[in-house]
Amino acid sequence: MVNPSVPDGWRLYAVGDIHGRADLLRNLHARIAADSERPDPETGATGPNMRIIYLGDYIDRGDHSRQVVETLVADRLPGFDRVCIGGNHEQYLLEFLEDPEVFSAWLFNGGDATLRSYGVEIEDPAFGREGEEWLQRQFREALPDEHLMFYRDLVSGHSAGDYFFCHAGVRPGIAIDQQVIRDLTWIRDEFLHAATDFGKIVVHGHSVTDDVDFRANRIGVDTGAYRSGRLSCLVLEGASRRVIQT
Repeated sequence: MVNPSVPDGWRLYAVGDIHGRADLLRNLHARIAADSERPDPETGATGPNMRIIYLGDYIDRGDHSRQVVETLVADRLPGFDRVCIGGNHEQYLLEFLEDPEVFSAWLFNGGDATLRSYGVEIEDPAFGREGEEWLQRQFREALPDEHLMFYRDLVSGHSAGDYFFCHAGVRPGIAIDQQVIRDLTWIRDEFLHAATDFGKIVVHGHSVTDDVDFRANRIGVDTGAYRSGRLSCLVLEGASRRVIQT
């Protein structure tokens, strides 16, 4: 694809996996707000339409998952359209709310940090006595309605111009509009190792790299914020690309 671009008059900000780092999210929001004052690189005009696209995995591993979601619910960037994509970690949370037996898999992937941020402790002796059903009840009671609505309203993908945004990636050989949620949320090796044209440049998180990973058919924006301290944002405008990071 030659010089892929986003629709005229738009500047898009795609934010990688946050994983409970509310401090980095607030820092990045401030940088994005300042960047939004920049003129169009081609026309010099100011005031393009702004859209921020979060690529999922807001929770788990880092210590402040609740605070991340609270920031996204109650402290939105003014003047921005917004798209919030769901990741596999949000899928664990939603599945746990329906089935307590999901807990062991969620725990293995850092779910204890999310529970703790909502005031639910797996070290509580009651958990040892009553098991996962007790933990599920405690979490249901602790989860604010606005947060539950946020988790349930997450989308699986978003298309803009020559780009498609999702959490994990797409399955090679299947059209963008035929992708299934499981792949958009979970796929890894088949997608990462594919050299084929996906039909659009896929912007994704899910798979950690040291820096934003620019490839011919995809761009990875997960720079392991929870452990690296580097939360990354890809900025797309016209045919230009650049990166903002904490």
